[in-house]
Amino acid sequence: MKLRFDAKLAAAVLLTGGALCTNNAAAQQKPGINLQYMDKSVKPGDDFFRYVNGKWSDATQIPADKTRWGSFDELRENTNNDALAILKEAAANKKLNPKSDQGKAAAMYRTIMDTVARNKAGITPLKPYLKKIDAITDVKTLTAFLAEMEKEGGIGFFGVYIGADAKDSNKNVITLGPGRLGLPDRDYYTSEDADSKEKRAKYEQHVARMLKYIGYTEKDAAAAAKRILKLETELATPMLDRVALRDDRVTYNPMSLAELKKLSPSVNWDAYFAAIGLGKPATIVVAQPKYMTELDAIFKKKDVAAWKDYLKWAELRRSAGKLTTGIETANWEFYSKTLRGALKEEKRDTNALQTINGTLGEALGQLYVAKKFPPEAKAKAQAMIKNVMLAFENRINHLPWMAKSTKENAVKKLNNLTVKIGYPDKWKDYSALAIASPEMGGSYFSNSVNIAKWSWKEDVEKLKKPVDKTEWGMAPQIVNAYFNPSYNEIVFPAAILQPPFYDYRADEAVNYGGIGAVIGHEISHGFDDSGARYDANGNLVDWWSEEDLKQFTGLGGDLAGQYSALQPLPGIHVDGKFTLGENIGDLGGVNAAYDGLQLYLKEKGNPGLIDGYTPEQRFFISWATIWRTKMRDEAIKNQVKTDPHSPGMYRAYVPLQNIDSFYQAFDIKPGEKLYVAPDKRVKIW
Repeated sequence: MKLRFDAKLAAAVLLTGGALCTNNAAAQQKPGINLQYMDKSVKPGDDFFRYVNGKWSDATQIPADKTRWGSFDELRENTNNDALAILKEAAANKKLNPKSDQGKAAAMYRTIMDTVARNKAGITPLKPYLKKIDAITDVKTLTAFLAEMEKEGGIGFFGVYIGADAKDSNKNVITLGPGRLGLPDRDYYTSEDADSKEKRAKYEQHVARMLKYIGYTEKDAAAAAKRILKLETELATPMLDRVALRDDRVTYNPMSLAELKKLSPSVNWDAYFAAIGLGKPATIVVAQPKYMTELDAIFKKKDVAAWKDYLKWAELRRSAGKLTTGIETANWEFYSKTLRGALKEEKRDTNALQTINGTLGEALGQLYVAKKFPPEAKAKAQAMIKNVMLAFENRINHLPWMAKSTKENAVKKLNNLTVKIGYPDKWKDYSALAIASPEMGGSYFSNSVNIAKWSWKEDVEKLKKPVDKTEWGMAPQIVNAYFNPSYNEIVFPAAILQPPFYDYRADEAVNYGGIGAVIGHEISHGFDDSGARYDANGNLVDWWSEEDLKQFTGLGGDLAGQYSALQPLPGIHVDGKFTLGENIGDLGGVNAAYDGLQLYLKEKGNPGLIDGYTPEQRFFISWATIWRTKMRDEAIKNQVKTDPHSPGMYRAYVPLQNIDSFYQAFDIKPGEKLYVAPDKRVKIW
């Protein structure tokens, strides 16, 4: 998808620690760095993560229901508690109009929490789907079933997505791509490293265990699990790897319907597109042509029994959290405990909130914003963004490696950037969505089906209209931020505009090191190795000179090399090429935010030392604070395979090793462990 959500969902510990001792009376009332979390026995130039977070790290245990913990996680936990209190209040309000958006969110919450009804229903909701799968006899009947399921969110083999055309961002287009598999990344199927082989074996055991819930005998379940793993491996092998998937030029392959038929002739594409309501499309963007060719070869084998096993497993897997608590727990034991190291299931109401955030998020968001997001926060954030953007423009104009013409194109893109803060100007309309409370016969499963069908209908309608670039991809109560290359926009939901990232009452050095650097990070995504392929209008158009692109690619390679050398566990390395976009985002973000702080201090005055630290030192300490992170070993193994972000403990200091002002702020000298020689420091934006 073109909408690349910035998954820096790592952690959250409050940066505020009460009033600060300072020589500035006005600053005494402002929250800032929590000195109690620092380990000053460590030199900043030897281990900056420990210097800032050492005592926090020593005293902190990862909660049993979490696989990591840190600043993002604690902020998310606090935000979830706020949002849950609002949601529960709505769910208990008998006067709330059940047809209102908020009434639907409340009804959805109550059906998720109704485990008595879910346990009583058992697998009954799945029986109509299992019956249809059993009726499949060939590719024709398989295609008909896949078409039916596409309108409910898709089930496997292949699926379609409707969104902005990469080369004409004002036009919506159909994209065809691979279906989801049971393991979260291709490497789990194809890699021969010890962790992948171990997880494959445990996955096969998990599939066999789960199939018994839908009537397989133990012997049949074990045999079916082997067939499923074999088929999924065949499907995974021709898929693009995680690095290739980051290049939208590779996944942009527009074809006519006739060309698609030649690529994968076993499927009756006329019947498929007609059945899902898309008629005869003139153009389909095929994300992975090689996959579609290999899929056709798989279909030609006519192994109908394996298809049925795979589809039954896919239906059970995608529905597991909506069925009995026993099935839900069994699914958690593999996907959260085995794959990521969790020790305890998250609370049901927390999971319910995440479901509502992803489905009726803006309905709850309206209530959240009204209670939790003051107008002053938005106004001050806008002023900070203005400074960071100006700083980024100055940095572009002073790049020694970039030609004037390319600089002009880069500045044009920056100046055309849309910034969204807090919440949408126009809220999403859920009036056509049918959600029923338990009293009205609704269930978590049936409501989820209704949401999927409503969402698909909305997508189909998009094809008749220009792209609506006012839409948001996240609800206000989600702690995150993102850059969307097709919209050329950066988006900051209200929930991230809180400590430790941002406090409109706080010392500005702390704010610039927190949300300011996050702002700079998202801006930099427009100029990372992927985002930089899009022009000022959000189109996948090359605006680089050949020589500048060569220089940019070389600098990116140098940065990737720094990260690929990191080894969070023995034999487990960060993938510098896979994480390159996020690492460029961090490096560019910190640089732009630092320069933005200097602009602020020049205009407003330098407050001097606070708690013995200069504004520049407080800036870098704040940055390391937001990446305060502890992770379980299994979570680290999973992250390096599946997450384009580097682990948080590295984000806290590796970008800083390339920034001259960091060395100056803490007087870091040759011989100290973090010291990188000036000629080896990577300077991109």
